[in-house]
Amino acid sequence: PKCKNCRRFGIKLCSKPPGKCAFERRKTPPGQHCGQRRRRASEYGQQLKEKQKARAIYGVLERQFRNYYRKANNMQGVTGDRLLELLESRLDNIVYRLGFAISRPHARQIVNHGHIKVNGKKVSIPSYMVKAEDSIEVKEKSKEIANITGALTSKEREVPEYIQMDEKNKKAKLIRIPKFSDIPYPTIMEPNLVIEYYSR
Repeated sequence: PKCKNCRRFGIKLCSKPPGKCAFERRKTPPGQHCGQRRRRASEYGQQLKEKQKARAIYGVLERQFRNYYRKANNMQGVTGDRLLELLESRLDNIVYRLGFAISRPHARQIVNHGHIKVNGKKVSIPSYMVKAEDSIEVKEKSKEIANITGALTSKEREVPEYIQMDEKNKKAKLIRIPKFSDIPYPTIMEPNLVIEYYSR
């Protein structure tokens, strides 16, 4: 069910490992009339699609996503870029980027179960906002958990340059908040359409 958005948008959006996403097996959109030609989306439809795409990538609920928009709207700079920077700074996303988890849902589970420490203190809130210069590490008792070590050894993703990684000790440091151009996305993102959707 989580891969419906991948099939709907015609591109792999989920963070599942290769071969696990339904889109890789069935390229058609979900639904009974998937083979029929679709009408071109309206301006509103394009904005809605882009918002749903961003939500699908980060796995954020609608209320949370709207709150991130409001916060980004009150920040200096381009609102769309600030929005994606806020989403990228979530603890569950940082854990995923570090390779401690094979997917973002897996990363949320790891954080929820209390396996992650930020600046030496256990944090079990996936939406916790990691700041520049914060250190993130796997709790000492959790370092040998098979799911975490397996995700690290799989080497499916490269750690972004804005994160300093100590793989041996399962510890990292967020050097700086990433810019929009730094963020590795599976598809082209158009945050300006998301902002236009919420500004209506």
